[in-house]
Amino acid sequence: MTVFHDRSLMTKTVYTIGHSNGTAERLLALLNQHGIAIIADVRSQPYSRFNPQFNREELASVLKTSGLEYVFLGRELGARSNDPACYREGRAQYSLIARTPVFERGIERLRAGMENLRVAILCAEKEPLSCHRSILIGRYLHERSFDVRHILEDGSLEDHDSSLLRLLALHGMQESNLFYTKDELVAIAYERQAEQIEYAASQVSQNQLSQPA
Repeated sequence: MTVFHDRSLMTKTVYTIGHSNGTAERLLALLNQHGIAIIADVRSQPYSRFNPQFNREELASVLKTSGLEYVFLGRELGARSNDPACYREGRAQYSLIARTPVFERGIERLRAGMENLRVAILCAEKEPLSCHRSILIGRYLHERSFDVRHILEDGSLEDHDSSLLRLLALHGMQESNLFYTKDELVAIAYERQAEQIEYAASQVSQNQLSQPA
């Protein structure tokens, strides 16, 4: 595995990836392709009965064997906050999660990891726009001038600016608008997308049945 140490490229750059329903070998190939050295798992519940190869312990072991470091940040940067203040009518609010001290600590841990090695944020969804790693974490970092790069299923990279163009198109918005600036349109698109994917506490009972004790 090639690990890159060019600080000028890494101090403000973070990658994201979704494991989807692929194999652990395919995930490793994508990580190695882009010189990732640290995987920050931001899944609140890093277990799946459908994809057990990506359960927390199994994944950490495979990564360690391949010389990659695994860090669990699901408590800090997960979409299912443990803070009741982050919910409105039973639904998690990304805007509220992003303001919590716990979230800030998670971001700081990410930033510290970027100082010397390439870090990839890992979650489950293969499509960045369908995942909080882009709509919550990616947004927060991008708005603070971090270079966010999404590793897609085919191995190609999509920068966050390109993701935002797709997000605008997804919600039928044009960049040029008589009533809103581009930044305002992007903010509206973010919120619309968040409403579609934010975690609902009403899902707890069903989800807990599918999770190991």
